[in-house]
Amino acid sequence: MADLFASDDIPPLAHDQSPLADRLRPARLGDVVGQDHLTGPDGAIGRMVAAGRLSSIIFWGPPGTGKTTISRLLADAVGMRFEPISAVFSGVADLKKVFAAAREHARHGEKTLLFVDEIHRFNRAQQDSFLPFVENGTVTLVGATTENPSFELNAALLSRAQVLILRRLDASALELLLDRAEALMGRPMPLDAAAREALLASADGDGRFLLNQVETLYSIDIPAPLDPAALSALLHRRVAVYDKDREGHYNLISALHKSLRGSDPQAALYYLARMLTAGEEPLYVLRRLVRFATEDIGLADPQALVQCLAAKDAYDFLGSPEGELAIVQACLYCATAPKSNAGYMAMKTSFRTARDTGSLMPPMNIVNAPTKLMKQVGYGKNYQYDHDAEGGFSGANYWPDEMSPQTFYTPTDRGFEARIAERIAHWNRLRAERGPA
Repeated sequence: MADLFASDDIPPLAHDQSPLADRLRPARLGDVVGQDHLTGPDGAIGRMVAAGRLSSIIFWGPPGTGKTTISRLLADAVGMRFEPISAVFSGVADLKKVFAAAREHARHGEKTLLFVDEIHRFNRAQQDSFLPFVENGTVTLVGATTENPSFELNAALLSRAQVLILRRLDASALELLLDRAEALMGRPMPLDAAAREALLASADGDGRFLLNQVETLYSIDIPAPLDPAALSALLHRRVAVYDKDREGHYNLISALHKSLRGSDPQAALYYLARMLTAGEEPLYVLRRLVRFATEDIGLADPQALVQCLAAKDAYDFLGSPEGELAIVQACLYCATAPKSNAGYMAMKTSFRTARDTGSLMPPMNIVNAPTKLMKQVGYGKNYQYDHDAEGGFSGANYWPDEMSPQTFYTPTDRGFEARIAERIAHWNRLRAERGPA
């Protein structure tokens, strides 16, 4: 079957007219950069190639890390026919044609590697359509996705494929790509050392983005090497990869929450900045800070909740960007406050106990008696008004008769909770001294 990306009316570009990233595409697996944990002799791909047999694979990794290239080279390495499709442009009718062509080639002893780019964009029913053809060996499926397969792919499909994780390209891998580009072009990049470093950093692990930026620089007549400021003025900076309803969103909010819990204000500020500069909704971040103040600080510092709610009001009043400073202040307050999850744990255990014992009657002494009949049957009898008791504490029993007293809240010795712990201990001593009411 013809490549679904191609057109019979449009001939391919000559090699020297192709984009730089295409001209530098590796010709063998050993030329792939940054993925040695997969392509090396001890990696999953290296072992498959050595054995001459492929299992179905899902490549999961950021953009520009080599998912398509590795898939094409895998087919070449084991002598399989390479059939690429994209979930963005293809539907069930296209898949039927691919499977029919694969069956025809199989009759002549030629196996097909079906590469599906953006496989997470296929819906559940479309993903199910792969199963019988993967199961009977009509195709070996290699899917590529930037999204977490656990969330985006059917369990049945995942059970038939090995998930391999591609890493974002590190500085050494990007530097190697830059060296190859310079060798191909026959001249060094028109950058000073600091600008070269800035260019590598701007790629954020995306090799394709780096080579596109390099190609732009080579296409411009630059009389003298650029410094970082001139480079920034000339090129557009890369927008951070961040989908507000996908895994990147949840990874960063988790990292922020755990950095706050770990009392690391520097790391917490970093993840807060990552989210806000990538376009996260500030009110979402504020909601998470309020949650943190109640879950992980609680009464160890009651002002944490006040600070977070004040930050929300300040942001509502000022808007962006001025209001973002209030979010930063709340973040720093939470990161540096004493921590306690005692209130959170007390809520979980008390709610569980309430569900288990939800119909028990409170003791008669602490229920109201608004009618004469209720007073006659004992409602409110022997209630002790604590303000009239010595020290403002009666020590009366407040638990249902069928239930022994429970301990849900155990304050820590940190922050304001240390004082609360002293008060509870004092009341417990008085209660024990006075005995049952």
